Amino acid sequence: MRHDYYVITMNDEYRIEKDLLGERKIPAAALHGIHTDRAMENFPLSGWAVHPELIRAYGAVKLACARANHQLGRWDDETFAAIEAACVEMMESCLDEHNLTDALQGGAGTSTNMNVNEVLANRAAALLGEKPGDYKRICPTDDINLHQSTNDTYPTALKVAAIRKLRELERQLVALLEEFQRKEKQFAHVVKVARTQLQDAVLITLGREMAAYAEAFSRDRWRVYKCEERLRVVNLGGTAVGTGLAAPRQYIFMATEELRNITSLGLARAENLVEATQNADVFVEVSGILKACATNLLKVATDLRLLSSGPTAGLGEINLPAVQAGSSIMPGKVNPVIPEAVSQAAMLVMAYDQAIAQACSMGNLELNPFLPLVAHCLLSSLDLLANACEIFRKSCVAGLEANEQTCRRHVENATAIVTALVADIGYSKADEIAKKAHETGKSIRDIAVNDGYLTAGRFDELISPEAVSRLGMPPAEDSP
Repeated sequence: MRHDYYVITMNDEYRIEKDLLGERKIPAAALHGIHTDRAMENFPLSGWAVHPELIRAYGAVKLACARANHQLGRWDDETFAAIEAACVEMMESCLDEHNLTDALQGGAGTSTNMNVNEVLANRAAALLGEKPGDYKRICPTDDINLHQSTNDTYPTALKVAAIRKLRELERQLVALLEEFQRKEKQFAHVVKVARTQLQDAVLITLGREMAAYAEAFSRDRWRVYKCEERLRVVNLGGTAVGTGLAAPRQYIFMATEELRNITSLGLARAENLVEATQNADVFVEVSGILKACATNLLKVATDLRLLSSGPTAGLGEINLPAVQAGSSIMPGKVNPVIPEAVSQAAMLVMAYDQAIAQACSMGNLELNPFLPLVAHCLLSSLDLLANACEIFRKSCVAGLEANEQTCRRHVENATAIVTALVADIGYSKADEIAKKAHETGKSIRDIAVNDGYLTAGRFDELISPEAVSRLGMPPAEDSP
């Protein structure tokens, strides 16, 4: 039996749709209906559209539900074929222009779900040669939303969208860490001063610094890969609160199976659908992993800014690609704009993580009404991180160059070099050399060799790339 929400009056310019709250004029050719129209009026909040990946995922969810229902005897083959075709079009982003609701909305995502239902019903009707708004054959609620609720379709679509975006982020992280690995090999011979608390510490190679960055992003890649396990369990079939109200038992088992086949994702139906409908903590867990990735991006971007600072009055140990003029008033100035942009993306992801935590903790009893905020922040974070990794790699890391002369000058002039001598001459003598270098302005090398602490050959060996890169100190051979 069909709802009487869609009492239709039509002319060439508009149609009138009716729901339990009254009537609305809808443009005659529009694929959306009265529920979407009310949502557009009720939620002029952010100006952000619902994320396109969520809409694509919603198309897959609706297709899975339609296939399950068709197997249970719903619709003739022609009607089902039209519904299926409309769902496929949504999955392929062909209907994105009809995604009209604001990303932030009340109702736990009901406005988005109804926007999807109306668009699919009207598109399917059009494929059957009928006018939008003629819901006699295909109804948004009684057909497209059959045996469903926002409360099971929205979080399921969000998980599908998030998994797809996680896979894209993983690809970008792999590409970024591999770029740093290439830099590790390229700069393996460049000895430089390592710093702790921003003060000269010991010797290291620029290659080993690059290797450390690669390892951090490798860890991020592994974390992101494992996130899929957190998201693959869905509550599709649970309908309103996870009890499967109004849905046939066969349908509950079939819907997730169909969605797994459609998406080729390893999805599984939650064993406890009530719990899976109530709680959203899995999104907090995933967001925490994204925050960790953002932390590493911010740290590495900051390091590259420091190492490239100057270029003449700063550290100046690396040169970043010059991608744009840096100042409207200072001629010749070039700024590290790519690391700065990456840093801002990372900071925003951290802020989104806080919003996600708050939204997920604010669920009440059987449902969390704040999933639209979670969806916006989570999917936006995934976009930001993937894009940041890509531009960081292409526009910064790939063109990064070592300023070898500056690195060598810092090594020769830094008292930090004496730490490399400790294993051979002991701490006290090394301290004497450092003190004398500070007082006289002579180089560490000149004092160590001329005063007989070490031979020139042994000194050069102790500060070679091989020596500063191996684990631990080399054995003393040439010390007097």
